[in-house]
Amino acid sequence: MRKKFSVCNADDDLQIAGIAYVLGYDYWGRKMDTYSSDFWKALDELVSQSKIIIDRPKGTAHPRFPDFIYQVDYGYLENTSSMDGAGIDVWVGTKEDKRAEAVMCIVDLMKKDSEIKILIGCTEEEKEIVYKTHNETEYMKGILIKRQQ
Repeated sequence: MRKKFSVCNADDDLQIAGIAYVLGYDYWGRKMDTYSSDFWKALDELVSQSKIIIDRPKGTAHPRFPDFIYQVDYGYLENTSSMDGAGIDVWVGTKEDKRAEAVMCIVDLMKKDSEIKILIGCTEEEKEIVYKTHNETEYMKGILIKRQQ
């Protein structure tokens, strides 16, 4: 009977996959696209085909946390669905061009959920405000992914 020899065991596979990921390759050895213009085109299409509803204008208080005042218009895209079942959340800035400028990926430890929020027409200052808003407590953390120019 012939004995089979394995080149790698499961732990080796995980280490190789981890090294490949760090180098920018997926599990199958394909180069990962860390910036996808198709993603931003799809996001632009979603935004352009949806009505933006601002239900929390700049300067208003949060309905459950009255000490929190919105510094940028906040709302959602009508007739869309996010992970929480409501419309996709948006922050809308003061720029004339109302295209998707960035996304915030959020983890909310109180609600035990995560979601994205689209930043539309935001200046660099407004992006910084949104970033700080989602990182000022121990219960919510987020990363800001900016669109390349």
